[in-house]
Amino acid sequence: MGSIAEEVDLELVVAARRQPAEGVVELELCDPSGAELPAWEPGAHIDVLLPDGSARQYSLCGDPAERGAWRLGVLLEREGKGGSRHIHEDLHEGATVATRGPRNNFGLLPAARYVFIAGGIGVTPIVPMVAAAARAGADWTLLYGGRSPGTMAFREELAGHGERVAIRPEDEHGLLDLAAALGTRRGDTLIYCCGPAPLLEAVERAAADWPEGALHLERFTPKEMEAPENEDSFEVELRASGLTVTVPPDKSILECVDEAGIYTVSSCQEGTCGSCETVVLEGTPEHRDSLMTPAEQEASETMMICVSRSRCPRLVLDL
Repeated sequence: MGSIAEEVDLELVVAARRQPAEGVVELELCDPSGAELPAWEPGAHIDVLLPDGSARQYSLCGDPAERGAWRLGVLLEREGKGGSRHIHEDLHEGATVATRGPRNNFGLLPAARYVFIAGGIGVTPIVPMVAAAARAGADWTLLYGGRSPGTMAFREELAGHGERVAIRPEDEHGLLDLAAALGTRRGDTLIYCCGPAPLLEAVERAAADWPEGALHLERFTPKEMEAPENEDSFEVELRASGLTVTVPPDKSILECVDEAGIYTVSSCQEGTCGSCETVVLEGTPEHRDSLMTPAEQEASETMMICVSRSRCPRLVLDL
């Protein structure tokens, strides 16, 4: 966080499609002209723009050095909003895909040692991370859980790293042994975890006494939030546009900015993707996203205007 990256809208084509696990499809996306795709680093994701105008975020899980293609792993969410169903049913080889990105809110910071923890399809951003850690000569381990071996995508690829990778399907091993993975507090180690909410909550509890900034999480869904502290209307000055909008209790800053005719990139609308991150020039935001670290929220250099609000009567944003 803290810097607003420029994103690119691209029409790509599905160059290859595979099934690395039950209920998971792997797509390889390429530029139809053969051009190189924008550079990215481990932890990055892209938006897949759907025919109805909505967007879904999927982690890039290939090799960042391979600029000719982006690889995605997508789990079929039968009770979801329809994005994964569209990908599973309609995006076959040769299909065109509208994308936006890449964007990285889960970047791999330098460290002497890493503990990677993945649950289910949350393994996708971890795949390039372990490869990067191996190339850097860092000490690292991966604890990877899933319902059963057949549901765990990229497990054979990850097993190629040897004993550093512990593949623990729940039907054979039960829940992941987080106490063993995180029981020893170390100042030279960063923890990276992606997976369903119960796993993230368990990892947060297991790492509660680790140094501040050691734990890095990526969420599929937003954290549960209490009601806003400030339930009154407030003003937002859009300094670059010379406009001021009033944000009522029942609307987001993003909605009001859009109604004022100011285009702002946005995607998830729930504070998890980071696309609407906006620079704060004056005022104190009430951060309600599920993305920024406590230190970033304390600094308040930026905010996610799709969900966050204001603690004061007036905010000034760089819009």
